[in-house]
Amino acid sequence: MFSIKTLEYLKAKVIIMIIHLFNMLPIKNNKIFFFSYYGSQYGGNPKYISEFILENYPHDCFDIVWAFNQPHTKKSIPGIRKVKRFSIKYFYEICTSKIVITNFRTTDFFVKRKHQYYIQTWHSSLRLKHIEGDAEKELPREYIDMAKRDSRKCDLLVSGCHYSSMIYKRAFWYRGEIFEVGTPRNDLLFSNNRHKKEQVLNRLNIDEGLKILLYAPTFRKGNNLEIYKINTKKIAGDLKMKFGGEWVVLIKLHPHLLNKSSQLHFSSNVIDVTNYDDIQELLLISDVLITDYSSLMFDYALTRRPCFLYIPDIENYIKNERGLYFDVNDLPFEIALNQKELNQRIKDFDSDIYDQKVKHFLKAAGSFENGRACELLVNRISKVCFDIKRSDYSEAI
Repeated sequence: MFSIKTLEYLKAKVIIMIIHLFNMLPIKNNKIFFFSYYGSQYGGNPKYISEFILENYPHDCFDIVWAFNQPHTKKSIPGIRKVKRFSIKYFYEICTSKIVITNFRTTDFFVKRKHQYYIQTWHSSLRLKHIEGDAEKELPREYIDMAKRDSRKCDLLVSGCHYSSMIYKRAFWYRGEIFEVGTPRNDLLFSNNRHKKEQVLNRLNIDEGLKILLYAPTFRKGNNLEIYKINTKKIAGDLKMKFGGEWVVLIKLHPHLLNKSSQLHFSSNVIDVTNYDDIQELLLISDVLITDYSSLMFDYALTRRPCFLYIPDIENYIKNERGLYFDVNDLPFEIALNQKELNQRIKDFDSDIYDQKVKHFLKAAGSFENGRACELLVNRISKVCFDIKRSDYSEAI
């Protein structure tokens, strides 16, 4: 009998042989291969790039392929072809695609070809926590090695602000082009898309007249759930007194905690949306955000709606998790170190002061966000595939 390690080794060898075989086939110039969070969801920057193409280009212009761990759960997504991650068909599609787009690192099972074009969109416009080379001591060596190899494959890295570009240049092991056009997934936050809001509310079975608090904390080492237990009933009451209306609370834990959220017990006005694929849609419908160290705070700042940081473990987090790019006291968001402070911050919230702080912060960060990231990026994709822009496509055919 073979050991598990031996079987994994043999499996990897077979996969590499399959990849090299498919890499001998012609590349299809209009084929774009997408995957998000290693195939776990239909979301993030790849989703918004994909949907922009479907909404703005003729249906036969691009061949769009998405990879999922469980493609049978994505039957309702129109206009795309779906493949199961690491299936034979998966390797055929990725090997013969002109463009490959993701928001996480690719593994060694993506052997990039000479005439392929790999776009790395990453998964945040700006971040509080150290990433990649800046967090090298906290990350596994295997990941660091994989990340360095991934950066060497990359042709284009998308940036949401000047501050992010500086991080990429320093910490991403990347010397290629940085495309400073904003973050594709944030385009949604610039649109007054009432129809999209109605769709999301209906999907969550939330009445349109209710106000929404989104509580979306990030993960910690060890996945201890105690830190996430807040008094949602009291918070909803404080929000009602401050802003009026009846409030419902959405809880979205980090994808690392996908199977843990059911262990948390909250009041009856709480809906667990940890399984909801698209966090951007949740930001779109939310009137207030509470988070901690998540990069969501920077996306949400674009809406100018209230954001509170609940960080009772700040000292322990900095000591045992990762370093931070900003002193939390320099951020424009309201900070609470305990439940009592959180309640008080809500009561004392001043929207005018908050708005000025956010404007100043975004200016200092050098934000490129203006709602046109998808348009500008897909124009670049069209040029790579056909050497044309969207506006030229009808004339070209």
